[in-house]
Amino acid sequence: MEMSAYQSFKVLLLSLVPLTKDAVHIYIGMIVLLVTVVGFHRPLGSWKTLLPVVLFSLLMELIDLYDDIQWLGHPRWSASLHDMFNTTFWPAVIVTCAYFGLLCREKAGEIQEDKNEDG
Repeated sequence: MEMSAYQSFKVLLLSLVPLTKDAVHIYIGMIVLLVTVVGFHRPLGSWKTLLPVVLFSLLMELIDLYDDIQWLGHPRWSASLHDMFNTTFWPAVIVTCAYFGLLCREKAGEIQEDKNEDG
């Protein structure tokens, strides 16, 4: 049985970047969060902003679980949960901090006014 196209892509990606598999999951989660906030103009402090990260992570792991069943005859639940944790942890921390106002205590307009008064 041949490796799936998805697994082949993952092997290729890991051969091109000097990162571990765990680090790649972290980067993917952060990239999806960034695309959601910047590309789709979602507020960073909204829980809805985290939804694409969770859905993307879930999709990746469903494909992995399917491939595990095809190759190994059983799903590797712990590996998939580990990967989902790596993908979603830092985006969840950032969204939570933004929600509670811990990332920036002043509004951008107030910061700009302060700069104009100083100089």
